[in-house]
Amino acid sequence: MALPISRAIEVTVLSGENLRMDRKPIKKNAYVIVRTDAENFRSTEMDTEGGSYPAWKEKLVLDLPGHARAMTVEVHCKTSLGDRVLGTAIVPVSDFMGGFVPESYLHFLSYRLRDKRGERNGIINISVRMKMSGGGYGCSSSCSPASEMKIGVPVGDSSFGGAVTGIPVWCAYPARHF
Repeated sequence: MALPISRAIEVTVLSGENLRMDRKPIKKNAYVIVRTDAENFRSTEMDTEGGSYPAWKEKLVLDLPGHARAMTVEVHCKTSLGDRVLGTAIVPVSDFMGGFVPESYLHFLSYRLRDKRGERNGIINISVRMKMSGGGYGCSSSCSPASEMKIGVPVGDSSFGGAVTGIPVWCAYPARHF
């Protein structure tokens, strides 16, 4: 089975913390641009009241190209002199894709923002989930058994059903010997 060339992701831009411009807390007009590549980007509405602790709680749906290794989250501020980038965070795709959780798992993530000089400039809080084909987020309890995902490796004839594979689990507790 070939991997899709791109997938849809839903990024909810939740809030920002301690945003500054020229080392002073911002007063208003912060917004966020999320980019998965040069052609795929979306932006939030401007927060006109939150100051240096804005809240957007806005869902953005973007295509995530198959070759993408990260997405960029930029926090901007509109001023009388134009738009300024307050800070940028690079979000690795591996932070919300892969591993041992379902693809539709909702990940809550926070990242340190860096300004154009590379200095710390606040935090951005987001949530990310992969959208399944058909616009859903996975199988609900009303799904028929035939549509549920099956895990296994085909072995022998079809009456066997497949071989079970194990998933390694790390344990923080030492083994007890009785």
